[in-house]
Amino acid sequence: MIQRIQSLWLLLAAIAGIAVARFDLWKATYTKGATAGVDIFNATSNYMVFILLIIGILLSAVCIFLYKNRKLQFRLTVVNLLLSVGILALIYLKIGESAQKLAADGAVSIRGSYLIPAFLPVVIIVCLFLAARGIYKDEKLIKSLDRLR
Repeated sequence: MIQRIQSLWLLLAAIAGIAVARFDLWKATYTKGATAGVDIFNATSNYMVFILLIIGILLSAVCIFLYKNRKLQFRLTVVNLLLSVGILALIYLKIGESAQKLAADGAVSIRGSYLIPAFLPVVIIVCLFLAARGIYKDEKLIKSLDRLR
């Protein structure tokens, strides 16, 4: 199971998903009148992002153990890949909404920056793509061996 490279890619995707759920993704410092403040966005800031991220992590973990059923493993990995693209878009959409909300609330000097874990959803997508490619290659190899028998 773990000796297959796609299992390692799925494990890395799950670990990156856990890191996205755990760490802050965006930090904004702003001034509002005489007071200064900090606004932080992480996966737990929005329930939809958090729930979809947990589903993606669980799907990656389940796919690791589906090594005997490659077709189902491939399908679930592709579904997880599409889900991860949606999560990435939703994260950056919600961060944009947070910045607009700060501006609408009268914050004058907004300085927002993405933190390093904000780029982990891209790593998840790449890992899931490489896992799907490995599963597809295995399935193709098995089919070619069946033809030789």
